[in-house]
Amino acid sequence: MSTPFPFTAVVGQDDLRLALLLNAVSPAVGGVLVRGEKGTAKSTAVRALSALLPEVAVVPGCRFSCDPAAADPACPDGPHESGSGAQRPARMVELPVGASEDRLVGALDIERALAEGVKAFEPGLLADAHRGILYVDEVNLLHDHLVDLLLDAAAMGASYVEREGVSVRHAARFLLVGTMNPEEGELRPQLLDRFGLTVEVAASREPDQRVEVVRRRLAHDDDPAGFAARWADEEATVRARIVAARALLPSVRLGDGPLRQIAATCAAFEVDGMRADIVMARTATALAAWAGRTEVIAEDVRQAALLALPHRRRRNPFDAPGLDEDKLDETLEEFGGSDEDPSGEGSSDDDPDPDPDGPGGGGQPPQDGPDDDSPAGDVPAQGEPSDDGKAPAGQGGEQSPVRAAEPFRTKALSVPGLGEGAAGRRSRARTEHGRTTGARRPRGTLTKLHLAATVQAAAPHQRARGRSGRGLVVRRDDLRQATREGREGNLVLFVVDASGSMAARQRMGAVKGAVLSLLLDAYQRRDKVGLVTFRGSAAELALPPTSSVEAAAARLESLPTGGRTPLAAGLLRAHEVLRVERLRDPARRALVVVVTDGRATGGPEPVALAGRAARLFAAEQIASVVVDCESGPVRLALAGRLAGELGGTAVTLDELRADSIAGLVRDVQGAQGAHGTSRRAA
Repeated sequence: MSTPFPFTAVVGQDDLRLALLLNAVSPAVGGVLVRGEKGTAKSTAVRALSALLPEVAVVPGCRFSCDPAAADPACPDGPHESGSGAQRPARMVELPVGASEDRLVGALDIERALAEGVKAFEPGLLADAHRGILYVDEVNLLHDHLVDLLLDAAAMGASYVEREGVSVRHAARFLLVGTMNPEEGELRPQLLDRFGLTVEVAASREPDQRVEVVRRRLAHDDDPAGFAARWADEEATVRARIVAARALLPSVRLGDGPLRQIAATCAAFEVDGMRADIVMARTATALAAWAGRTEVIAEDVRQAALLALPHRRRRNPFDAPGLDEDKLDETLEEFGGSDEDPSGEGSSDDDPDPDPDGPGGGGQPPQDGPDDDSPAGDVPAQGEPSDDGKAPAGQGGEQSPVRAAEPFRTKALSVPGLGEGAAGRRSRARTEHGRTTGARRPRGTLTKLHLAATVQAAAPHQRARGRSGRGLVVRRDDLRQATREGREGNLVLFVVDASGSMAARQRMGAVKGAVLSLLLDAYQRRDKVGLVTFRGSAAELALPPTSSVEAAAARLESLPTGGRTPLAAGLLRAHEVLRVERLRDPARRALVVVVTDGRATGGPEPVALAGRAARLFAAEQIASVVVDCESGPVRLALAGRLAGELGGTAVTLDELRADSIAGLVRDVQGAQGAHGTSRRAA
């Protein structure tokens, strides 16, 4: 077994180490979510923490790590007799991103359950992690249903397995630690809220600290045992401090003053629900115990807020987590006494109520983008006056980036047919979770038994198999897998016209607002997104397909406009992106959203060339929607013509709003259905 890197040898990352230690002192805090770039010691620190946890006493032979002093009466391996137990180190269990539900919660032996009527249960990772650490690297890439099971078990302290009338329940209390790189996609807000604390980590920019990181890493790799021995005293000191803080924790008093500060802080930052208040109270209490005090002071409350609130404050999903520390200090000062008076003396009846107003946590996506000094394209053949009556847009070359209009709620756009892509919330698909639609022979390991179909397959053979008792003789060939229908996530590829004909500032702001609204919808439906833009004489892949819709929003906001309209180049670039992505992820179907007024200028025969490019999408039955951005009293309806060439449908900006496009999904499906009864994966 390899020697882990010592926890006390980790350089910097003070907030990360503190958050992990507070959970070691009080697992009721609820775990830690660590956000940050690659190579910032996230995994190293988590793995090193397990060596600091005190040993646990377990019932010998119990697969569920029951405590002999307080054995679980419902343990599947019980009942346990009282007596002395065996000591073992606390475990750290890693949950792989590609793990199955059975690997996480455990599996029932369906054949024995049907034939013998016994609960033959094989424990999963939740049982292994009981009274230890459960570590999920890249938690944002886990399937949603696995995250739901994981966080439910963490909240309830137990895991429940329900399969075809057979129930198993066992204790599952563990320190939950998840790490993630935000560039690869965010967790849903309701899942973020289930993590007690969150920490942002980044590599140090101080040369001396970076030198020390490299020096220690190389020393450990050259001689792991020797390096660990040099840090043994520091490790023992921290281990003893954790034990002492655990013993002190029940004696720590949370007075009315700090409790009022906690409530006022959560109200001031407009966090939803009451979980934030409870987590802050537990964190502040753990901080006091870690410091060796029996009273919670204002500094404990402040530190607890910095760890417990950034991922819970009400905000636009595209905003980075964070907390206004000046506002935090003002709230703590207003609603509390001095740090030396934790008893709540400042909480008299004359104190004002918490001010719910103040700076909001939301905001618009970043406005600043990279400067583009490239020469502007040619002046478009057809200019158009701006909506505010000023000079025609697109004349005079490239325009500066325009702020997106306020986003709005859109109705769902879906890909017709039935797919088999990654779990999500957009289009219909065959999935492991959802409503049962039929049965089939299992391909590989059986995951969801269709009981009726299994019994029907086994029934005709009972006499030949010599059945004599009441039990049904079931063989592996009789087993049937339930087929289920749910929802999948798609690749939503935005193809955005940034030419001069789109550059009227008010209209471009509305266009960006519409795309931003669709990005919000993609975020909620767990899609991958990509962004192709075209202007001047060429098209550009502004953002390769990614799960980070935040990156797409940032690229959209900094998008410059101007020049001619190379529509064909934009469509051909999008087609190439889909071709490459189909090789990487063949099961994920695509939805192409073309945002344009339909004009095509520049080069020989631009309209004909655009038509030929559009027909490539129709030939491959790629689902598409054209968002028609044409405005003004005279309209050429070019976007509708383009939609016809694509084999899709066209909608105006106004029709894109949820309250005005009730039939949009039906229209998309009808238009696509004219080109075939089903869709191939794209």
